[in-house]
Amino acid sequence: MRATTGLAAGLAVLTVGLAVTACGTAAQPDRATSTIGSASPSGASSPGRNPAGCRTASLTWTLVLLPKETGTRRDARLTIANKAPETCLFAGYPGFSVHNGKANSLEGVGHGHPGSFTLRRGTGVTVDLHYAPRGAKGAGDYCVAENEALVSAPHNPDRDRVNIPVVETHHRAAEIDACGDSISMSPPRYTAAPASATR
Repeated sequence: MRATTGLAAGLAVLTVGLAVTACGTAAQPDRATSTIGSASPSGASSPGRNPAGCRTASLTWTLVLLPKETGTRRDARLTIANKAPETCLFAGYPGFSVHNGKANSLEGVGHGHPGSFTLRRGTGVTVDLHYAPRGAKGAGDYCVAENEALVSAPHNPDRDRVNIPVVETHHRAAEIDACGDSISMSPPRYTAAPASATR
């Protein structure tokens, strides 16, 4: 009788031990899931890596007429910087034109594949401009002389364009006197700390 009772007690202890082990094993997946789940909020920052496109009014613009290098081409440089506290995406060519009233105008035309640049406040892009000056060989007789240009951020509507002054390298007033069909624009390049803009 005592042997039977001892055997029953031993089986009871073994059963309890297995039950405790089983409970411990079942708890493991819950802890693993919780650990994996805690990493997911860090992936929620993805919208910050896709900022909205830059807006014309949130940018500063400087248009500098560079010293003449040849008799057949004149160069200028358009520098653009983000002045807003929010980061924005500059993707493509800016809108650019010089015009005499509503009649005569020359549009900027991009040559080359433009990149996309994420601009924090104070950073920007630079675009080189090339055109045929009045009187240059092969320039033609369709010319526009202007001391301002109309500019806009990429993919912004024409109604958002703003006038900016043309200046020379010492920031004195200057004039673009361009002839031909268009003004050539090189692909924008990133500028970590652009020079102070005029608008």
